[in-house]
Amino acid sequence: MRLLEERIKKDGQVLGQDVLKVDNFLNHQVDPDLMAAMGEEFQRLFKDKKITKILTVESSGIAPAVFAGLAFHVPVVFARKHKSLTLQDNMYSATVYSYTKKVNNHISISKKFLNADDRVLVIDDFLANGQAVEGLLSIIEEAGAQLEGVGIVIEKTFQKGRALLDQRGIQVESLARIAAFEDGQVVFLDDNQ
Repeated sequence: MRLLEERIKKDGQVLGQDVLKVDNFLNHQVDPDLMAAMGEEFQRLFKDKKITKILTVESSGIAPAVFAGLAFHVPVVFARKHKSLTLQDNMYSATVYSYTKKVNNHISISKKFLNADDRVLVIDDFLANGQAVEGLLSIIEEAGAQLEGVGIVIEKTFQKGRALLDQRGIQVESLARIAAFEDGQVVFLDDNQ
């Protein structure tokens, strides 16, 4: 998605060898016009699927997931990372390792929001090592729901996440695919690769 790639070039900040900071428009401050365009693009990419729920992990996945939910006209459910007094029992859960924060997160979703009748589209902000998506897939399987696909805002193709999902035969659509970080700049995967 050219609009997203241009925004990454303009406002993204490369940190080290494998971290891209996009807090200017995606995961701290949110650009609603860009989110709306991304939601429409996810709807276009998965338009032939009969999506009943959008699923993501808090917090950075929520904005793009909500706009995808708006485009599909379906509810958005996000896995909580922190235990709440209001969420005690009847939960699906999984453990997800965050490479950027170097911690394990115990994510959970209430059973009243996900069941075997649901056809789920997972939306997340980044695909790197695939841990967040794998955790969500575990929850989807536990619920008996059907996975329809995975939509990713930014994919780091030089990390293993995509390969893990491809091995499982999952349709993955990424709006921006990064091939490498070179000299502090983002190099996007050519559309022909």
